[in-house]
Amino acid sequence: MVSQLQALSAVEITSLIRSGQLSAREALASHIDQIQKVNESINAVVITDFERAAEAATAADEAQAQGAELGLLHGLPMTHKDTFNTAGLRSTQGSPAFAENVPEHDDLQIARLKAAGAIRTGKTNVPEFGAGSHTFNEVFGTTTNPYATDKSAGGSSGGVAAAIAARIQPLGDGSDMGGSLRIPGSFCNVFGFRPSYGVIPLGSAGNAHAWLARSGPMARTVADVALFMQASAGNDKIHTGNTLSGQDFASLHPELKGARIGYCFDFGLNVPVEPEVIEVLRGQLAVFEQAGAILEEATIDFSDADEVFSVTRAFDFATGLGGLVREHPELVKPEVIWNVNKGLALDADAMISAAAARTRLGEAVDSYFERFDFFLSPAAQVLPFDATWRYPEQVAGVPSETYLDWMRSACLLSATSLPVIAMPGGFTASGLPVGWQLAANHYRDVELLNAAAGYEEATHFADRAPALAQLDTEAAQ
Repeated sequence: MVSQLQALSAVEITSLIRSGQLSAREALASHIDQIQKVNESINAVVITDFERAAEAATAADEAQAQGAELGLLHGLPMTHKDTFNTAGLRSTQGSPAFAENVPEHDDLQIARLKAAGAIRTGKTNVPEFGAGSHTFNEVFGTTTNPYATDKSAGGSSGGVAAAIAARIQPLGDGSDMGGSLRIPGSFCNVFGFRPSYGVIPLGSAGNAHAWLARSGPMARTVADVALFMQASAGNDKIHTGNTLSGQDFASLHPELKGARIGYCFDFGLNVPVEPEVIEVLRGQLAVFEQAGAILEEATIDFSDADEVFSVTRAFDFATGLGGLVREHPELVKPEVIWNVNKGLALDADAMISAAAARTRLGEAVDSYFERFDFFLSPAAQVLPFDATWRYPEQVAGVPSETYLDWMRSACLLSATSLPVIAMPGGFTASGLPVGWQLAANHYRDVELLNAAAGYEEATHFADRAPALAQLDTEAAQ
């Protein structure tokens, strides 16, 4: 069960704190209470920092009483994804190699959330090094789905997605290379936003110009996604071409009327998608049309996307984890070793070919957006699956050759570098969530959120809480 407070959005909670109707200490106590009620069932929050959180909440209330300037997220309790470094708090990457790692400094994303007033309460579970879209590791075990606790919550932001769906918190930070915001968003009935390159800088010690992975928010409302972006967006040291700042996300204008949307279920490449996923999503196409959007079955030409994604991912894995795999392969899961070795085996011909493929893919993207404003497709090819699996070994009868094949719906769009948001798309007859992903042209992030908010207004799927987080009506009275 969940208290009335835990059913609120981040916008609503921070508004109550600012108005003095709710203290940061009260918000924190409710948050911790919900962790204690539901986390045993889903294993989403794996590291806690409650004592320091209590000190921070007290300081937040004192600062407010003294008339201090308040940040956008003042007093909002929040756990963080365990692939982010958090100063003074274990940051394990879900790996035995870093099981006791305690960094001295916050990563940029965490520092910006703290500066905006968020109160750190712990860390959420991830796959080892964020590899794969199913959240399990040898350090903390498996995170499961609040809507069906024997199923996967997705990944790699599976811990935060499950926490948000279970009403532990309304808003959280994640990251996405091959669907790590979008697949758990789809599995857990929440929004997951992958911004354009550089809108929220995501540094890499070995390659500051890495572009495939992104940092972004997860939430139950698009307004909360926008609030996170207000607090987090803006350039850092590396020039990326980004011109968006937090202020650009300060107001939403939900709108689908007149939007030209191309949609495709197989990406024009016969990508296998489970029939039940297509059935649920196809039933939602009328929602877009009733809201005034202009729909046409069409797709970006993704012919070169697989090569771009696989080579870039392999290079990034080798850059970031090659040294660890060489020195301590016994501490790393086989999927990561495979991906690193693919990167270490790249030669000049492979890199030249991938560069040409990325150029052609960019031209295909430009051509598509001459006709359309958005591209609509399934966020995940499968329904939430048995949480004891490492990954689905087949999709719609098609065998998976690698641990990435079932994530291809998300990987193809990652290769384009476009901003993409996962949106709740309804439920199967058995109650499992299904999700869309909606993409816009480069740096059209604000327009993308406006369109997603228009869809949200027409559906409100994320309002449907899982059974373990149904509103406690007695407490609400």
